[in-house]
Amino acid sequence: RLRRAAMARYALLPFWYTVFWQAGVSGMPVMRTMWMQYPKIPELYSVDDQYLIGSDLLIKPVTSAGTTTSTVQFPLSDCWYDVDTMQRMNLKGGAKTVSITVSSDIDKIPVYQRGGSIIPRKLRLRRSSHLMMNDPYTLYVALGHDFKAEGTLYMDDETTFDHEKRQDFGVATFSSSWGDKIAIRNSVHVGSDDAINAKAASARIVERIVVMGVPVEPREISLKSADKATSMEFQYDASTKILVIRKPGVSALEKWTMEL
Repeated sequence: RLRRAAMARYALLPFWYTVFWQAGVSGMPVMRTMWMQYPKIPELYSVDDQYLIGSDLLIKPVTSAGTTTSTVQFPLSDCWYDVDTMQRMNLKGGAKTVSITVSSDIDKIPVYQRGGSIIPRKLRLRRSSHLMMNDPYTLYVALGHDFKAEGTLYMDDETTFDHEKRQDFGVATFSSSWGDKIAIRNSVHVGSDDAINAKAASARIVERIVVMGVPVEPREISLKSADKATSMEFQYDASTKILVIRKPGVSALEKWTMEL
């Protein structure tokens, strides 16, 4: 259990790193109350037993011994996916929120990814975060009500202050729009062209893309990068509506598009 919990925590380090960078740029806190992200939903003003990490992960902490179930209040303006099963939550209700009871025994912490978001993870098991630095990314795409999603990945050397002194950093912005035949697209902002972009593109590889909430299996997914197109291999499970693109061979520091 401890090993599994530690793996889940360390896998999210790229996401945490990005959210802390966003906090430094925008001033928005890393941990947010529900009303901060949804200020137009009065039902969430008094909710103080669940919170968001950034805008994309909803957490219901288990704070009492012997707890086996918890009640989570979901804003209905977005859809939500269980991060463990990657299944879309069945949320029904005519109001702006709905509360449902979920399992939260010793093996389960209720955590949900917001539909419309893309979250990066690193899944290799290492002894320390330093050894994870050059590990490849896995992107988790949670399609929203409109079958769109977007997310950000911030990258620097994770050690020095060169991101300030030499503008040695990169920001990848991922977007997905299945209605427009865009499986996923990456656009990149690099602080300095002779810094991270030149040195680290080959070390910022995306090894897997997991898309949740895909309504139907696409006939083909084509990677378009540097004036060439390559057909991508993928697996689609109609029962879970999950599509997985394995080893796409792309870098988070390079511009590319995967079209349907």
